[in-house]
Amino acid sequence: MPRRHPSFPRKVNGNGGFAANLALAELVVKQHDVVTASQLRQLGIADGAIAYRVRTARLHKIHRGVYAVTRRSLSLDGRFLAAVLSVGEAAALSHISAPILWGFWPEPRDVDSDLVDVTATRKLRPRTDIRLHPERMLPAREVTRHRDIPVTMPARTLLDLASVVRSERELRRAVHQAEVERRVSHPKLEAQLARSQRHRGAAHLAAVIAPGPAPTRSELEDRALELLREIGFAAPLTNARIAELPGRPEVDFLFPDLRLVIETDGARYHDTPLARAADARKQAILEAAGYRVIRLTWNQVTRERAQTVARLRTVLELQSALIQAQSALIQAQPALIQAQAG
Repeated sequence: MPRRHPSFPRKVNGNGGFAANLALAELVVKQHDVVTASQLRQLGIADGAIAYRVRTARLHKIHRGVYAVTRRSLSLDGRFLAAVLSVGEAAALSHISAPILWGFWPEPRDVDSDLVDVTATRKLRPRTDIRLHPERMLPAREVTRHRDIPVTMPARTLLDLASVVRSERELRRAVHQAEVERRVSHPKLEAQLARSQRHRGAAHLAAVIAPGPAPTRSELEDRALELLREIGFAAPLTNARIAELPGRPEVDFLFPDLRLVIETDGARYHDTPLARAADARKQAILEAAGYRVIRLTWNQVTRERAQTVARLRTVLELQSALIQAQSALIQAQPALIQAQAG
């Protein structure tokens, strides 16, 4: 038999008895320690018993008709679900809160202070700690449940996010992270835009995905790619493997025609003895095959951006000139050999 939740005694005046307490304990485990008044009534716990539990600190009011069963601060998931439950049916987590739940937007530093975004298909009075987004219609195919919380689907989430986030870089980062996590694909985003052309976020999201997917793997790579595009040379291949070399090494950015490789050294993936040793081995293989390797750090890409752009522009120009000179020399070799023979 499942263990009784510690927040519920075996018997409280008019609370429906042990069976109701046991069912409630099972429910709140699934619902991140929150429950609605309607759910309590369905379990046979009357309004008087609900009020008694509130007075005796066995229930803690979060929103109108929504309670927590713990004295501790609710988890972020608990706050999310409590907000959606308080709004009622046909409501879903959305905008800033939804991508946090999906994992492609950073969690707030202070969980208890941030508003929770909820989209609802009916007009409601303002709610404490909830930012309401009224919609005439929220199609069922654009809503799902994640961790037992009603939430907009990832593609719709990014569309809503585009309506409230002004920074193109931040939105692009969210799109990229959603693609890395296999939450969305470009075709799904394009389909979402096709059926949501009048949405306030449509133009912003369309502009961000217009260049096509950029399969980078970190914010440092994202910023480095922006920097490389700014220089004006043809865009590099990203996370490309050089098939003709031993081990088919994968590099962050490859300019194949220039035989130039650019690697980003982020602390998360490169600041360990094993990672540094692997980087050194890869660089040795590349240089032995005639590739030039440039390494970029976070500071160089962000704080020293102007100097880095100038340096890379010079490197690209010199490498281009070198490749052209080598090509000219190779083309001239038959004539030189013939002249020497004559």
